[in-house]
Order: sequence, then structure tokens, then C-alpha cells
Amino acid sequence: MDFTERSTRVYRTKQLYTKDELAARESLCVHEQSAFCTAACPLRIDARELSRLCAEGDFTAARAMLERAAPFARILAAGCEAPCASACRLNEAGAEGVNIPALERAAMRHGRPRTGRGLLKFKKKKTAAVFGAELFTLVLAAELAAKSYPAVFYVSEGTAAELIALCAPFLGGEDAAAALSELEKLDLKIEYSCALSAGFIASEAVKYDVSCVSREVYAALGGGGSDAVTLYDESLGVIARPDETGGVLGAFYDARRAGVSADRLVQGMSPASSRGEEGAAESSLYTDLSGVRPSVRVPEEGVYSAGDAQSEAARCIQCACDECMKSCAWLRHYGKSPRVMTREIYNNVGIIMGDHMWNGAINSCALCSQCTVVCPNGYDMAEICLSARRNMVATGKMSLAVHEFALYDQLFSNGEAFLCRAEPGYERCKYVFFPGCQAGAVAPEAVWRTYEDLRRRLDGGVGILLGCCGVISDWAGREELFAETRAQLAAALSSLGDPTIIAACPTCAKTLAPLGNCTGIWDVLLEIGLPEDAPTAVGIVTLHDACGARGDAHTQRAVRELASRLGCAVTEPEYSADRAPCCGYGGLAGYARPEVAAEMTAAALDGAEGLQLTYCMGCRDRYARSGAESAHILELVYGAPSGSPPGISEKRRNRLELKRRMLREIWMEDDAMEKLDFKLEFTDEARALMEARMVLDTDVVRVMRAYRESGDAVVENDTGLIVTRARLGNVTFWVKFTEDADGYTVHRVYSHRMTIETR
Repeated sequence: MDFTERSTRVYRTKQLYTKDELAARESLCVHEQSAFCTAACPLRIDARELSRLCAEGDFTAARAMLERAAPFARILAAGCEAPCASACRLNEAGAEGVNIPALERAAMRHGRPRTGRGLLKFKKKKTAAVFGAELFTLVLAAELAAKSYPAVFYVSEGTAAELIALCAPFLGGEDAAAALSELEKLDLKIEYSCALSAGFIASEAVKYDVSCVSREVYAALGGGGSDAVTLYDESLGVIARPDETGGVLGAFYDARRAGVSADRLVQGMSPASSRGEEGAAESSLYTDLSGVRPSVRVPEEGVYSAGDAQSEAARCIQCACDECMKSCAWLRHYGKSPRVMTREIYNNVGIIMGDHMWNGAINSCALCSQCTVVCPNGYDMAEICLSARRNMVATGKMSLAVHEFALYDQLFSNGEAFLCRAEPGYERCKYVFFPGCQAGAVAPEAVWRTYEDLRRRLDGGVGILLGCCGVISDWAGREELFAETRAQLAAALSSLGDPTIIAACPTCAKTLAPLGNCTGIWDVLLEIGLPEDAPTAVGIVTLHDACGARGDAHTQRAVRELASRLGCAVTEPEYSADRAPCCGYGGLAGYARPEVAAEMTAAALDGAEGLQLTYCMGCRDRYARSGAESAHILELVYGAPSGSPPGISEKRRNRLELKRRMLREIWMEDDAMEKLDFKLEFTDEARALMEARMVLDTDVVRVMRAYRESGDAVVENDTGLIVTRARLGNVTFWVKFTEDADGYTVHRVYSHRMTIETR
């Protein structure tokens, strides 16, 4: 099968999801939900951030945050009823909630006031008036002034001090002085000692575009109840509170709502239009409390000292739902929540032309579904990324550079290295051993010994099926190739009499399950027992669950039981069983973004010591390649030497040699490998480059054969190396070498997706 390059002149698009489907997926992510304390506050003051700033001793930033949230922050801090403290999750962990109002008071006391004049604001043409003094109208007048309305505040009090005392009688001396100072700095005209009669108000109100009144004035005007949401009484044409419930916090919240209504009215709009979300809300934010220890609230005697405020703020557990971010190296690498990632992927797929910036993220997801397991709502990034890959393939937007090597590797496994045979002496078999392509590539001796043991101890005939289950093409979004692979395997199984499949890989087992009865090699070994020469005192190991076994508690238990019989003292990583991370092999992550796959491997091995025991050969290879002592459980059972991790060319040779060994020693058929008619050697540098750039020995052989036929080459002046090239499929390979009488020594190898034209 050939994979053709995408056209650069034909553009197609296919919608990934409908808008409703997208919204349904996004709604599952609660990462951006407000903390419970913040949601409980009608002003939506970020109490979590306030606590963080205070804990760090940055009271100036904390004060600035409060002053941005509401005018007269001192009044609010002194009188707030603190629903945030009641909503604090610490109350559910056997402790009192964080004393947020006390932190607000401390921030106002210890933080420095804002300096500078701020942005130049231009006065609006519309005007506003506020009649009558109470906390609601005081805050509302300040809100209107902040919105740059030319506003006048009519009060019956004779002085500013009397006004503050009336509106906030609970303020102490220092706080009262600060509130008075803030009042005097407002860009607000205040008319003192006004006789707020109905006639006076009627004569003055006509001068303004919008009027707001205190509860007392509203009653004097005969107000019968303003709207509960907008606070607007259409019959009187004024904004007023329908009642005085809610205390200090309620007055501030109502003043904010009234300010929005005033905006709408002066613009000629309905005061109910475009208001957005207002007030307190219910939060669905998930926070894991399992590791939270109860703590004691710091007593407040007067205003907290800076030290006491820091200690109290440090009790905040910074509620956040980041379970997936903590466990998934892929999400941590891109630094975005699943909700944001989904939106970015959706937009990326919808692009017809231009740069598809999120292709790398889409193709480097391991598709392991760990995120789904750890998420309280089961968010499935694997489904989203796989759907996006299939969409990109269908619309010709999937670059071949991403998965081509892996796809050709699958074709090699199911082509040249493929073997399907019944056990000698049988036409139909009761069982067939399917080790998987990675087992044959990484640990062929373990595959050989396992098959020999199964033939010896199982009745009814044990066939062999060497090949790839097809998951590589599924991961790549190549649905057509995946279907063809399934058909090939189904035909192979049928030729053996549809035997029970004994899989050595949980991913293979899951992929092959639709084709017939499938069991794991660990189940078989538990049933028939370990071989006589199997070890029984392996010692301490760290067991890494395969992501292919996610949701398969039976396999997880079976592997642990088998490890126990081998004398393994199993230790569990932080994330294990269904919560286990991918090693970096899954989803073809290593092909798309090697650096991201390396982060996955490092995360999976974080803190693990000693022998890293796996039951997935992809995991075993990734861990060994990163320098960890690693073994597949079959290597322990059969004492098969692990050796150093094989390179990509050696993996192919291993698969091919395993097939030929079986044909030669079991079925007495000779299938000798073709030998080169010239010497070809590689320097260590060349080997390293080939491994990093996924260039096979066979690729270099084909390039050198082309050179021997054509003689096309140039000599590099600086090094004296001979340079030749050949285009193989979609890739042009460059080989730098030296030549002697016997053959060639390769020094450097490159590959590029380009076509070289000579004129």
C-alpha cells in the first residue's frame, strides 16, 4: 500500500462536531469553574486569589484586587456577611472555612493604596442623579462616577462625615477616615442638606437622564416595588431597591445591578437586556479533599497582623479541578484544560487553508483515556483527538510525515514478517499465540520460549500468528487500513479454525476481541502454572499497568497474581491500575512529538526505583530506552535475556528473523535472508542519526544500490565525504559515506520530504 502526499491545491473541510455536540463536550470540563467561595459571593470576588496573595504577603496586590471589585472596599470588608467562608470546602474537611473577610480587612490595612491617576476618562454626555443616603445609594453613586457619568448625589446630611456615619455606622475610626477620604476623591458632585421632598425630587429629576433613589425616598414617592432583577420602577421612572435584605453585601450587589440598569436606560435599551450572569451561583468545581488535613482558624483580635493574615490565608487549599492536568503529561505540556484543548482542536480542524497550529497536539495525544478515568465527569480527550485524526485523514489534511513510518512498520509486520501457521500435526488449532508486533521486535527470544512452552503444555494444537493487530492504523486515523488489517487477521484466524487467541499484549487483546474468543497469556499461565524453571524469588519490582488494560480489572489482577507467583514484591506507582499513565508509545505520540512522548515516559517513571515490570512490550521498550531497568513479565517467566533496547532497524530484523527461525526449526522450511553483495558499515554517529530520524538500514541499502547503479554523487569539500541521494516513496534520503575496496562506511544520514529536480 502506498500513502500519497496530500494535494496543496485541493481543500476540503468536514465538520468535526455540531455546535451542540461541541458544547456538550465542553460542558463536562469544570476546570474553569469558579471556586465555591467565589461562586457564593454575589460580587464574584475571587477569594481564592485573595487568599493566595495574602499567603504570599502581597497585601498591596490583594488590596488592589478588592478596590477593583467594588468602591468603598473598606466598608465592604468591615461589614460583609461572608457567604464565601460558609462555602469554603474546608468546612467539609473537618475545619472552619478560611476567614475571608478578615483577610480582606488585613489587605486593606497592610496593603498600600493605588497610586497614579489611572487612565484618562472622558465624561459621558448622559447624566445621572442619586437622591437620598443609604449604603446602597452611596455605593451606586460611586459606581456611576466610576462609569464616567456626570452624577449628582443629593443627601439631607450636612457633611461628608455624617454621610459616611449614616451609611456605614459599623466602621471604626481608621476605616471611617479612609472611607471619608475615598468619598472626597470621587469624581462626584454631592449636594448636602437637601430637603428631599417629592416636589424637590420631581423638579430636579427632570434635569437628568436617569434617577436613582434610596429606600426612604422611594417610599415617599409612593413606590410600589421595583423589578427584582433590574431594580427599575417603570411607573415612577426611577431605580430603587425593592427591599433592604442582604445586609452590607446585598447593598453592594444591588448597587452594581443598579449601575448596569442605569447604563441600559441611558442607551435607550431595556434595563433587562444583555445583563449576563449576575449574583451568586452554584459551582460544580471538583476538588479532591482526600489529602486535606483539618486546620484551625487563626483567631482574629482586631485586624490580623501581617503574619496572622499570612497564616490564615495559607489554610486555603486553592480549590481547583486539575486532576487530568496532574496526571497527564500531554495536557501539562500544552498547558491547557480539556475544554480549551477541545475548542482549539475544533477550530483547527475547521480551517480550510492556513496553518493548522494544533496538528501537533492532536497527533501527540496517547489516546490512552487516562483523562477520562481521573476526570469526575469522564472527559474523553482520546475520543476527541482520534475523531480529529480521522477527520484530517478524510479531508486530506493529515501530513504523511507524522505517521508514515509507523504505518509502513505495520505493513511490514503484516507483510514480509507475517506468519500464520497451525502447529505441526494439526490442520485446525484450539489456540493461537499472538505475541504482537512489538514483542517480536523487542524480545523475540521471549516470544520463542513462550510459544515453545504453550505447544508443550496445551492440548489441541497451538498455532502462531505473527503480525500487528492493526491498532497503529487505528491510532493514525486510517480507518480503511484498519478495516483491511482486520479482514486479513480474520481470514488468518479462520484458516486455523477460529481458535482461542492467546494475546501477549493487552492492547492487542482489546483490538482482537471482536474477531473471536481472546484471552491473555497471563490467564493461561495462571491456569496451567508457571514453567518448572521459572523464578520464584524475583524481589522488589515496580509494576506499571498498561494503558491498554484500562478498565480491565481482570487483567490487572491476573498480572499481579502472576507477579506474586514469580516472587515479586510489587510496589505501585502513584498512578496505577485504571489511573495508570501511558508510557509514551500509545497513540503514536513518539512519532508525532518525540519530546512530548519523552515527557510521558519520564512522568510514568517518576519516583520509581528498581526493576520496572510491565506487561506491554511498548512500555518495556520505552522504559529501557530511557535508561530504566525494565522487563516484560514474559521475560521473567521464561528467563529470556532482555539485552539493550534494539534500534528501529534491529526491530525489523528481529521480527523477520523470528519468523524465519520458526519456519526453520518448527516447520523445517528454509527462508534465508538475502545477503548484500557489498560491505556496508555504520559509524556510531550515523546510527544515532538514523535512530532519531527513523531511517532504516534497508533505506540506506536501497540508496547505496542506487548509487552503485548510477554513480550519482558529490564530494563534500570540508570533510571529503561522498554524498549521494535517492527518493524512496515520499522521502528523499541523503547518505554521506566513505568508500574503499570492500564497500562503504556510512558517516551521516538525512531524510527530507522533498523532490530534487536536476536541469
